[in-house]
Amino acid sequence: MSPLPPNPRGRGAASNASGRYESLVAESFDDGWAPDEAAPPLRTTLTAEVARAIITRNDSPDIPFDQSINPYRGCEHGCIYCYARPAHAYMGLSPGLDFESKLFFKPDADALLERELSRPRYRPKTIHIGGNTDPYQPVERRLEITRGIIAVLARFRHPFSIITKSALICRDIDLLAPLGAAGLARAAVSVTTLDRGLARVMEPRAATPERRLDAIRRLAEAGVPTTVMFAPVIPGLNDHELEAVLQRAAAAGASGAGYVALRLPLEIKDLFEEWLAEKVPDRARRVMSLIRQMRGGKANDPRFGQRMRGEGPIADLLAQRFAAAKRRVGLDRTLSTLDVSQFRVPAKTGDQIDLFG
Repeated sequence: MSPLPPNPRGRGAASNASGRYESLVAESFDDGWAPDEAAPPLRTTLTAEVARAIITRNDSPDIPFDQSINPYRGCEHGCIYCYARPAHAYMGLSPGLDFESKLFFKPDADALLERELSRPRYRPKTIHIGGNTDPYQPVERRLEITRGIIAVLARFRHPFSIITKSALICRDIDLLAPLGAAGLARAAVSVTTLDRGLARVMEPRAATPERRLDAIRRLAEAGVPTTVMFAPVIPGLNDHELEAVLQRAAAAGASGAGYVALRLPLEIKDLFEEWLAEKVPDRARRVMSLIRQMRGGKANDPRFGQRMRGEGPIADLLAQRFAAAKRRVGLDRTLSTLDVSQFRVPAKTGDQIDLFG
């Protein structure tokens, strides 16, 4: 394994352990031969992914959608807590630094989506964009994969929701605004903390908290229904900010709010504990103790019905605080259902005109 710089600048993970499916385990270490030799900077690489389909389906009872699109694998935002990290092991890569520096993209996503939506047996249901990794991570500025997907959904009048922690979503307000007004689009912006210092080390390449709040404001002013997601909630680290985040988001124009308790499946547990020990050593033991109190004594509980919220007194208090805060700032309104009745397959050049339509 090539040497990696300790605590690479602008990255979330501090290590790059081999994925769990690898037969050989490799890790960087200092052999003492060249102690003054600087490790090369960690560059982001992009690999085009050949996909046969773009819509992913699930039957999880914990999430409010069963169709989703993820334009990218891996995420340069580098959020240390990201639940998508373990998926990089399926690619023979590390959920650590590989996840945030070795990215995969789907260059023909828009064509794949148009083909799937045009199938005679396709029946429209809301599609969620970004349920795994962020659709507006930095490389999207150049590749515009997400924008192409939204353009296809707009042509088909297909309802969708989208989530991000990037202000880059505002680039696509020209597409999102008319769809939001027509009941076809809804956005969610994740605001995990208002503390810029904490955000910088926890989500190193994501937008600052203030820029995310500004994105909520700009989306709302454009007529796009926008939810604030306080996710993940990390007891002992950011949970005390719950009320302040919802208040600021409501003032910016958010129309709803949601939260998810921190999950630490598979490799994320070790990566997160490593991060705690380095970045917030004075709170590391307390944070992990509180997490285990919400997870039946374990670092993670994968059970449906429990994994998003946790259980026990701490989880119950969090739920009560969240419900009270939503009521107090007016974010407890029921959001309208996105409209599937507008879906239509647009005519292609050369199609016969329907004289009786």
